Amino acid sequence: MAERKYDIAVIPGDGTGPEVIAQALRALDACAKRFGFAYETVTYPFGGDHYLKTGETLPDGAIDELRRADAILLGAIGHPDVKPGILEQGILLKLRFALDQYVNLRPVKLYPGVYTPIKDKGPDDIDFVVVRENTEGLYVGAGGFLRKGTPDEVAIQESINTRKGVERCIRFAFEYCRRRNRRKKLTLVGKTNVLTYAFDLWERTFNEVGAEYPDVERDYAHVDAACMWMVKNPEWFDVVVTDNMFGDIITDLGAMVQGGMGIAAGGNINPEGVSMFEPIGGSAPKYTGKNVINPLAAVCAAGMMLDTLGEVEAARAVEEAVQWVTSTKLESLAAGRMGYTTTEVGDLVVGRILGGGNE
Repeated sequence: MAERKYDIAVIPGDGTGPEVIAQALRALDACAKRFGFAYETVTYPFGGDHYLKTGETLPDGAIDELRRADAILLGAIGHPDVKPGILEQGILLKLRFALDQYVNLRPVKLYPGVYTPIKDKGPDDIDFVVVRENTEGLYVGAGGFLRKGTPDEVAIQESINTRKGVERCIRFAFEYCRRRNRRKKLTLVGKTNVLTYAFDLWERTFNEVGAEYPDVERDYAHVDAACMWMVKNPEWFDVVVTDNMFGDIITDLGAMVQGGMGIAAGGNINPEGVSMFEPIGGSAPKYTGKNVINPLAAVCAAGMMLDTLGEVEAARAVEEAVQWVTSTKLESLAAGRMGYTTTEVGDLVVGRILGGGNE
């Protein structure tokens, strides 16, 4: 039997990105040793420092190289000396669009021992996944100005929704809900009463595709109601599917529900191509180099990457190690208040994956 081998592109990025990615790679290495696969990494310098030195965000040649990887592991993008939007559009959005990563996958799971601001809710109540359309909607940059800079200025921002784009995202969500096999309920989150064109398309597609999945219960919620229920009754949700803008908003709410940015991970998925995985938290420049940042979100991102690559057992081992660390070791998820350094948290995860237990 041929050895399972993966080519992983690594973009450590800005601020504390390289520190958390270092620990994610240690977890990946531990999984390779335990579960018998091999991998090689190629590291790319893209981020704020690279942009300030070269004026370059993401060259086209790099996209061609990244397209040949099996997966991309990203640290964080964001630099205090670079105007907001330049790196985000020039690297993150450019990669998502160029690599057609049409699903943003965001698990919202409360791990044991992690504080949630939601009163009287625990790990059994907070365990759902948001499937966000990732290449259309308001984020395509369609629109323009009329009479800019005058009292009569008009700014137009257009939401672009195609049947193909909507359908492939919804189909992914149904398939994911079936594979997840938890409650087998898929909730479409939208605004059919106001966005009567875009979400008419979404709702019709949801029901037409859903007819092919009789084992999956269909549900609908307006986005404002969904925000209320994520706080009041998070246990109602299993898998959620929504458009780019609403998904962007509710996944940040989800991150807070699950205990904060220090534990939230996400994937930008192209099921037919290369996918990119990242911790949701930012580059946290004020903590750079202090060895106090929480690396668990990056470790979870590596776990998501392994799951998508088909290394399901390894992905489970990563999640189990993270749950063990949160439930038995950490005092807090906050930087500088964990009771351990960044590296020491990495030690705990690696030891647990390899079976040492770190008791």
